[in-house]
Amino acid sequence: MSLTGTSFLYTLIALAVVALALPLALWSRMRGPRALRAAARVLMLVFAQGTAVALVFVLVNNQNSLYDNWGDLLGTGNHVQQAADLGADGTGGIALNRLPKVRQRFTEAGGVRVTQLKGRVSGVNAEVYVWLPPQYGQHAYRHHKFPVVELLSGYPGSAKAWFASLHADKQLRPLMRSGEVAPFILVAPRTNLLAGVDPGCANITGTVNADSWLSVDVPRMVMDNFRTEPAPAGWAVAGYSAGAHCAAKLAVAHPDRYRAAVSLSGYNDPIGERSSLAAQNPVLRNANNPYLLLREARTPPPVALYLSGQPHDGYEDAVALEQIAKAPTSVHVVYIPKSAGGHTMALWRPQVVPAFRWLTEQLGLGTATPPVRSSAGSTHAALASGTASRAAAGRTR
Repeated sequence: MSLTGTSFLYTLIALAVVALALPLALWSRMRGPRALRAAARVLMLVFAQGTAVALVFVLVNNQNSLYDNWGDLLGTGNHVQQAADLGADGTGGIALNRLPKVRQRFTEAGGVRVTQLKGRVSGVNAEVYVWLPPQYGQHAYRHHKFPVVELLSGYPGSAKAWFASLHADKQLRPLMRSGEVAPFILVAPRTNLLAGVDPGCANITGTVNADSWLSVDVPRMVMDNFRTEPAPAGWAVAGYSAGAHCAAKLAVAHPDRYRAAVSLSGYNDPIGERSSLAAQNPVLRNANNPYLLLREARTPPPVALYLSGQPHDGYEDAVALEQIAKAPTSVHVVYIPKSAGGHTMALWRPQVVPAFRWLTEQLGLGTATPPVRSSAGSTHAALASGTASRAAAGRTR
């Protein structure tokens, strides 16, 4: 039975009802020795508490897309087949343009396609979700190539979180139809590749090649199967939490693959996620820190970064990147006040549209309607999305 399936949820609801009804019906009707009656009552209470906790956990998990399956939850999932030394560029010397195209088979549910991809370079075998914009199937666009945004989840987190919890497809579809947002192809690959640890979008020989999975194998598959703009001009990467860290790092490290990145509540030093493999030693930490990569780059990369954060949750790291950025690198920082909420999907959901308006402008794909700065009467959504001014946000605390 699927961890996130409706059948499991309904089963837990039924068990919770039974667990509540049992003590009400049997508490005073117990027969037998006193010790036996006490034990039976304790078991009923434990059953009631257990089903209640399980039900709450499943509801929270489904709402926030934390664990996709039992393997993720129990720490038994492993999606790495091999992790060869792929060198500094993460390709292992493979001429990517000479690789034969691979045609993937997709299944579809709720308008989102999913496929199981065996990474030819990274050695990762995991699922990838793809959502096509409304224009993709239209006759007038049959020869049109579309820009792509790669979407990264946090840790723990499900690859489908951008659709199931952040509702990116539902929020963006009407704006794409009206022309306010460019018709992006949205691609969400699995980022949690090993049991119980965050790979930190790093290449670690003998352990995992997460960087190459995200920046080489997944883009190549999308290019092979869909009409996409060439990289890097038509490609961007976006993420929240640990995925936000990865988005900024991938864009700064690979300006030949991405032109822009969106980071929602991210961090620079991989130690921001304690279980990150990229934080296990100083060499890895430095090699996967976008601040250090940007500061030490011989030539500033031609990438644009959209960084949002709250005080002590991404904002200071965003400002640090802004302060060291030199043209052609550009950094746009969005301050999110503490009053907008905490480190949850409810904070990031209203930031999706402003971020994609920005992406539309940065990739030169049209003119998106600029966000309107609000006054002291800012709504929660405006505060969370960063469309309220910092001065007004301060007055709402």
